[in-house]
Amino acid sequence: MGKIIGIDLGTTNCCVAVLEGGAVQIVANKEGGRTTPSVIGFTDKGERLVGQIAKRQAVTNASNTVYAVKRLIGRKFDSPETQRMREAAPFEIVDSQNGDARVRVQGRVYSPPELSGIVLQRLKAAAEDFLGEAVADAIITVPAYFDDMQRQATRDAGKIAGLQVERIINEPTAAALAYGLGKSNSEKIAVYDLGGGTFDISILELNKGVFEVLSTSGNTYLGGEDFDERIMNWMADQFFSDTNIDLRKDRLALQRLKEAAERAKCELSSAEETTFNLPFIAADTSGPKHLNKTLTREKFEELVADLVEQTVEPCERALSDAKLQAADIDKVLLVGGQTRSPVVERTVAKIFGKEASAEINPDEVVAMGAAIQGGVLTGDVKDIVLLDVLPLSLGLETRGGLFTRIIERNSSIPLRNSLTFTTVVDNQSSVEIHILQGEREVASGNRSLGRFELVGIPAAPRGVPQIDVAFEVDANGIVSVAATDKATGREQQMRVTPASGLSQDEIDRIITEAENSRDSDHALREKLDLNNKLSTLVKNTQRTFLEFGGLLSEESRENGQHLLKKGETAINSDEVGEIRMALDGVERLARQLTSAMMKEEAAEIEIEGNEYRD
Repeated sequence: MGKIIGIDLGTTNCCVAVLEGGAVQIVANKEGGRTTPSVIGFTDKGERLVGQIAKRQAVTNASNTVYAVKRLIGRKFDSPETQRMREAAPFEIVDSQNGDARVRVQGRVYSPPELSGIVLQRLKAAAEDFLGEAVADAIITVPAYFDDMQRQATRDAGKIAGLQVERIINEPTAAALAYGLGKSNSEKIAVYDLGGGTFDISILELNKGVFEVLSTSGNTYLGGEDFDERIMNWMADQFFSDTNIDLRKDRLALQRLKEAAERAKCELSSAEETTFNLPFIAADTSGPKHLNKTLTREKFEELVADLVEQTVEPCERALSDAKLQAADIDKVLLVGGQTRSPVVERTVAKIFGKEASAEINPDEVVAMGAAIQGGVLTGDVKDIVLLDVLPLSLGLETRGGLFTRIIERNSSIPLRNSLTFTTVVDNQSSVEIHILQGEREVASGNRSLGRFELVGIPAAPRGVPQIDVAFEVDANGIVSVAATDKATGREQQMRVTPASGLSQDEIDRIITEAENSRDSDHALREKLDLNNKLSTLVKNTQRTFLEFGGLLSEESRENGQHLLKKGETAINSDEVGEIRMALDGVERLARQLTSAMMKEEAAEIEIEGNEYRD
């Protein structure tokens, strides 16, 4: 087995790490960033942009730029969460035949796993560049409170990206792995993970290489995106009261508000106030309108107070499920960029009665833990045992529409458990098994994972047949179910693949499309890299030319001006050959300038030496 990379597939940002020489390395992307924005831009030239470059063009291409797709993964179109996102997002979220939420861009419909797969492909490529070898295997992290459908969809995204997902692990557990590696002391820790789109709290016990999750809780639709939305709405309300123009009806304005809100939120983590200055954001008959407002940290904390408060009850529930008091927790770890907000830090300190640890980087620690788990699987990391838990109960729909639990939430995985059921009418020859996940007592209040039938039950009075239903959960949290008629030994089993989600045919089609477009994607990537290189070189050489161009001959100066002009023109060219030629020309000019500067410096040194001798 080759290297197994660790991937934190986040709502707002992603991070990839690898274990090298016994140490975890964060893999930088092409732009040099240690995290990659989870943003995909589709241009009118058929290009797919990923990461920072996609984020930069979002304002001018709002309806074709997709972000926070993790909030849609494994969700139905008619779910409250999807409908909330539809109201806020500038891109189009649509229904599908199986009821899943999907995204329509430029007339084509994409599933959330397909979009996540595009981001994963970019992370995979960055890891391959870093390692200098092909990468086929990955550990991908998910929120601890993700259900089976969301975990399956995440695995599908990995497949689409050309990755064998060796393990799905929970984000707080990964963070604990990164924190606890090499520590020999015994301690109980709480991992408070508030990211871009989800919130998790996990309580773990660490003891000499054994990482045991005691409980987990959370909210899969609570995170930094909601904080951004509060700021956006505040700005829109302020602008409406001043101008009677609702910016929420303008997708371009909405994207500008989104960018400004993100920036303001980050600034308010360290500053007491921040200023918005968005010129020409709207216009009416009286002319253009500008947005200029100041937001204080105090007002921001007032806007998001109820969001932060929503994290308290899951923390209390996790402590209760672990049969612990807050005083029993030795250390609190903060994970996710949103935990940098002072109001979050104060809330955590209030819940657990102690300040959170600052030992870990909240943006990188999850990917680091995933890479460590990869090292455990390859044998590069020894003496680590990870005992995770099931976040939500599993069971069946039984008579009267009730939910009967077979595996309780926070049970350690992997595990297998079974219960015996019977028929409800005389001579019943088949039984429908309806698999559910959740905590409601009524079946309809829980998440349906799938259905299958056990047929061929011998005729008998009701209550006589004995049907054994066994649930098995693997280390990834993926569910398999088997039903057996004890009288005949007849068995029907299935690995739960939800009625929603991508079919294998769809996954195969998307993978084939990705393979067919690999050459064009590679060409696009090469063009963008060359464009970035040329743009930087032209700017730097222009500055040098202005200052030192006088050292060149008149002919060389004229040629230099010509080369710089060609370079500026080629920056936005679609022709790789033209970009390369321009790059070669500007590089020659840069070398000429460097040579002239060195000669000038040498001449000055010689003159100074002669003056000293005289």
